[in-house]
Amino acid sequence: MGKKIELTDQLIELETLAWAEIREGVLTLATAEIVQAAITAHAEASGQSRQAVEQALKGRVRGTEAGEGAE
Repeated sequence: MGKKIELTDQLIELETLAWAEIREGVLTLATAEIVQAAITAHAEASGQSRQAVEQALKGRVRGTEAGEGAE
């Protein structure tokens, strides 16, 4: 198992917004780009893989099925 991924409140808020837009069928490219940029920046700053950060974030916001293997 890898190091636990620490998620910021900002990342959680952004993914929550994107997930709400997805569920409503109104996700915008702008929202998606902002979330992806934040994930990339956090991964680089924390030394984690971008994929691991994204998986942990989706698991936290969307539920366990999206974050399987995130730990």
